[in-house]
Amino acid sequence: MTDIRDAKHKRKTEKKMKKALRKTTEVAATKNTETKQQDSSKMDKKRSKKHKRTREETETPVESSVELKKPMKEKKNKNKKKHKKNEDETRDTDFSEGPYQQPAAKDGSFKKSFYMEGKDTAKMTNDEVSSFHQANQMILSGNNCLYRPVLSFDDVTFESKFMKTTKGFDTPTPIQSQCWPIVASGRDIIGIAETGSGKTLAFAIPGLIHIAAQPEVSPKFPGPRMLVVAPTRELAMQSSAVISEAGKKCGLKSICIYGGVPKQMQKKALRDGVHVVVATPGRLKDLIEERSCNLSKVSFVVLDEADRMLDEGFEKDIRAIISGTHPERQIAMFSATWPQSIQKLAHEFLTDPVKVTIGSDELAASHNVTQIVEVIDDRARDARAHALLQKYHSSRKNRILLFVLYKKEADRVERMLQQRGWHCVAIHGDRNQHQRSEAVEQFKSGKVPLLIATDVAARGLDIPGVEYVLNYSFPLTIEDYVHRIGRTGRGGNKGISHTFFTANDKPRAGELVNLLRESNQEVPDDLTKFGTHVKKKEHKMYGAFAKNIDVTKKATKITFDDDDE
Repeated sequence: MTDIRDAKHKRKTEKKMKKALRKTTEVAATKNTETKQQDSSKMDKKRSKKHKRTREETETPVESSVELKKPMKEKKNKNKKKHKKNEDETRDTDFSEGPYQQPAAKDGSFKKSFYMEGKDTAKMTNDEVSSFHQANQMILSGNNCLYRPVLSFDDVTFESKFMKTTKGFDTPTPIQSQCWPIVASGRDIIGIAETGSGKTLAFAIPGLIHIAAQPEVSPKFPGPRMLVVAPTRELAMQSSAVISEAGKKCGLKSICIYGGVPKQMQKKALRDGVHVVVATPGRLKDLIEERSCNLSKVSFVVLDEADRMLDEGFEKDIRAIISGTHPERQIAMFSATWPQSIQKLAHEFLTDPVKVTIGSDELAASHNVTQIVEVIDDRARDARAHALLQKYHSSRKNRILLFVLYKKEADRVERMLQQRGWHCVAIHGDRNQHQRSEAVEQFKSGKVPLLIATDVAARGLDIPGVEYVLNYSFPLTIEDYVHRIGRTGRGGNKGISHTFFTANDKPRAGELVNLLRESNQEVPDDLTKFGTHVKKKEHKMYGAFAKNIDVTKKATKITFDDDDE
């Protein structure tokens, strides 16, 4: 029985094997057939294509020649584009085509360009323009910088009512000569220039022309239309005085907004309607938040001394203020230096600007000021200041600015000099706005020709005819030193600064030596004894404790969640 079962099992296994082999053979045969069919199909296609190509070549030989020429044509086009690009690059420095004019706002609400070249200006050759730029250490950069400078008031084509405020001046200052054509053509501009260069009129006159072309301010067409933002009350008041004088002759109203005084009068003036607002960032932001000032119709914005505003922590406020103006506003940004923070702001808000640099865009002192630095013992300063005033202020009529570092020091030096018989007055942050304004007016009029000031007045205080600046205390930064001594030697005049430098000021010695050398000034041997090493610029928040830190980066406030751990 067992043998029978084994024989049956063997037969079944053999049958299964034969069946599997048969299936494998069938599958292989099917694959071979498909492959042959595919190969023959491919061959047929190739023959068909070859036949078609031969037929086309025989029937249309002209078309073939055109097809062959196409790559050559494309190459020629590329060469043309390359040539055109070179032409565009050359055009930026070629003044033969005349000034580029910015188109009006897309919504049609205001016009931007109002400039026409005068006859003498239009006749200027490229070489004459280059000579003017070289003589004034001026560099123009940006797209379509086709703007010849206006060298005389006679050749300015603006309406005479806008130019009345320039009576008494012989010729425009270099920054006015170059900025008027650019700003009046509707372009955004970055002006890098030393203090006292006449930049207020450089932006004020084209700005007034810009807003005068718009509908009269009324409830239907509310103002303001022009906004000037300045870092200090003194600079805001100074710019406001210039704009107010020029605006009155054209029927344009302006207001100066700053802190330290009640808001009611400022709010009323804004309600009544004004064309121009000149303001400090803090008070302006307050009025915007209180909905007393609407900037949505502002089409001409000026940031004056922008580097100072950012240094003093107003960057967030400035961004908020600009964002509230008309989206197609024209912006004029003026600064004494060109740090990364200003570059970032300009890149974000300005559209295709023209940059005008007079001198260096690095920190530089005015070349019109003779700088005298005297290394002195701290306790000898009182007697030495008295002796210098006898030398510099013998007439007791010429204007002298004496700078100190602290508010209490200002009060002490004021008392000390008054006790020694000098007629002087002090201004600082603890004096109220009325006292400060009165002191500045007395100094301007010559009633009190000796003014003692902290750095609150070092920037933006534009008083003509300041012959001497005395630095009783050296400032905390080299930037403040430059702005202090810039109060003299303004408007092309010459001036003298005399600075006391004590052992306590040693960390600033290297920077001061470099600045004196850059300005071709005498460097006293006693100053170099402190060393010429320049301390790495510290961040105001981070300090110099951390390595490889970006000094332009703002400090971040860290908060911790409350937990039970």
